[in-house]
Amino acid sequence: MNGAESLVRTLLAAGVDHCFTNPGTSEMHFVAALDGAAEMRSVLALQEGVATGAADGYWRMAGRPASTLLHLGPGLANGLSNLHNAKKAGSGVVNIVGEHATAHIALDAPLTADIEGIARPVSDWVRTTRAAADVGADAAAAVRAASGAAPVVATLILPGDAAWSEGGVVAAPEALEAPRAVPEAAVTAAAEALRKPGALLLLGPGALDEAALADAGRISAATGCGLMTEWSNARLARGAGIVAVARVPYPVDQAVEVLRPYRRIVLAGAKRPVAFFAYPDKPGVLTQPGTVFDELGSAGDDIAGALRALVEALGAGGAIPKGIAAAARPAIPEGAATPESIAAVLGATLPEGAVVVDEGVTTGRGFFGATAGAPPHHWLNNRGGSIGYGMPVAIGAAMAAPGRKVIALVGDGSAMYTPQALWTMAREGLDVTVLIFANRNYAILRGELTNVGVANPGPRALSMLSLDHPALEWTHLARGMGVEAERVETAPELAAAVKAGLASEGPYLVEVMI
Repeated sequence: MNGAESLVRTLLAAGVDHCFTNPGTSEMHFVAALDGAAEMRSVLALQEGVATGAADGYWRMAGRPASTLLHLGPGLANGLSNLHNAKKAGSGVVNIVGEHATAHIALDAPLTADIEGIARPVSDWVRTTRAAADVGADAAAAVRAASGAAPVVATLILPGDAAWSEGGVVAAPEALEAPRAVPEAAVTAAAEALRKPGALLLLGPGALDEAALADAGRISAATGCGLMTEWSNARLARGAGIVAVARVPYPVDQAVEVLRPYRRIVLAGAKRPVAFFAYPDKPGVLTQPGTVFDELGSAGDDIAGALRALVEALGAGGAIPKGIAAAARPAIPEGAATPESIAAVLGATLPEGAVVVDEGVTTGRGFFGATAGAPPHHWLNNRGGSIGYGMPVAIGAAMAAPGRKVIALVGDGSAMYTPQALWTMAREGLDVTVLIFANRNYAILRGELTNVGVANPGPRALSMLSLDHPALEWTHLARGMGVEAERVETAPELAAAVKAGLASEGPYLVEVMI
């Protein structure tokens, strides 16, 4: 058995059975090893950012890692953006990167690079395997790092000679670290804080499934505290019968106003609210001076368990959760497709069990209100902020949750970062409906130009934010990659197109002109 074969078999033994790949010469022995491992579903991506984003989406819905397979330093570099997003989302990824054979590195061939140096900013675990006999053990350690209580992006670098040499050994899976219990003192402090006027319970990772939200609703009902989530959530349970929670707004001025009443904030897995960017004459910290924070757990802690303990500490076990969303379906409006009418269409058409991958950026900021009463579903946001996330994450989500309808909401500018994802959707026959919001601008940047103090931008500046010379033709792009597509301009047309996409068993793209 060579090292590459021991790697594939060790991954399978540890429960890693999806590999999102964009291989090159150095990875050919791994590719060959796949022939003897039918259990490993290998998914070809035509750009590395698609592979890394798909691995992120897979974790969010499966709760266990997939692997990637990338080619040397430049291939890893192409995938960094979505590895950044995965890290910020707390997604576990086994990120495998091929390397030159050990003796070849000294020759400084054209593709030689500092792979460990490239990997470290987005990987909390990095290791280069040195020999075929070590591959299995190193792979098992990578899976453990990507699967623990505080999962990380784990990058395993595999030199060509370690892959092709005999002597590989299949390693047994390593024991996983269990989430840590939040100390009783932290629960007591949180209970005291939330009983006081002007208190907010801010929910983050670990507090966003249906049961945890119900406990948060009980806490709010018992204490009168406010209840919010961070602006972006890796996976949020939503819909009728589930506690609906507002998000801290993205725009700085709105966020400051929403948070102004709160002087005591309990962080349940969340971070202190800060602005995405710095602006002249606007604060970076969104809370008021003197705000007191109490931490009810962080990464690696049992946040859901802490909320249950907090319910008990408050004597709120019998309380009816505050904020349960009632079933509601908006009417489909007449007229042009606008952010408001698109929100209504989504609220009217989302099926039970849908997985919504949101990279709507400007168009999608107001979607939550109209969709709160739709049948139960999950909503996946981009916590890292690096665009090109939506369609790749939809690939991984669809593969992790077969039988569920995946809907990707993507701005046209964002979609152009990873359009190759459409080809992979078609190749794999994935049940994904993609809505491209085609305003033919980087609309968010037009707003940001104003936010940073540019009052009257001229035509040269505005041309850097425009996508209409030439105009993108998303229906043509989609069909060219094997995806059925149509263009709509009105809300009724959009509703019909969404229903057609949901009825389809394969990928379907709708270009929404706004």
